[in-house]
Amino acid sequence: MADAQECEVAIAALASRLAGPGDQRAHGLDRSVSAHVTDLSRTFRGHLHDGVLDDITSSDGADDAGAEIRLVLTSDDLVALAAGGLSLGSAWLSGRVKVHASFADLLRLRSII
Repeated sequence: MADAQECEVAIAALASRLAGPGDQRAHGLDRSVSAHVTDLSRTFRGHLHDGVLDDITSSDGADDAGAEIRLVLTSDDLVALAAGGLSLGSAWLSGRVKVHASFADLLRLRSII
């Protein structure tokens, strides 16, 4: 099990990947995003816009039902997703990661991460 600090590093790594040089996959997407880490009971929130994930905060507690894109996963899966060792599509299909989003956002998110 990864700890809260490792999850914060993983969130920062995901944010950096989204803002990669010349990467246009997330441009035009403007959504509130949350990732609820179930084994730590911690929720990370941010704002995804113009290929950048920023305004990242974290708090103890429940999933952010108000976010437009919500991920629910374990700390180990978050770290693996950020490191590129876990595909969002296969993790979602296997039930390891739950994604609450519109179908269009889901497809777009799958191509980004």
